[in-house]
Amino acid sequence: MIALIMQGILVFLALLAFVGLYVAYKGPKAAHRVIAINVIFTKVAIIIALLAIVNGQGAFVDVALVYAMMGFVATVSVSKYLEKGRLD
Repeated sequence: MIALIMQGILVFLALLAFVGLYVAYKGPKAAHRVIAINVIFTKVAIIIALLAIVNGQGAFVDVALVYAMMGFVATVSVSKYLEKGRLD
């Protein structure tokens, strides 16, 4: 029963990630696209963490954390570039 619920959650999160991909492609402004990409990074990190729980692989949690940190750094970098026009 728990495995079925986890699979449903994983499918739902994957669908939400694809919705974020659509928003990133069609977003009205660059800021909306950056936020959509951040949402995609977050959803994928959660999917990786849930897969770690389902498969009992603790190393996947580390991968999820690194992936989430990469998403944060990318979001901050692109946001700073959009605001100031440079990254320094």
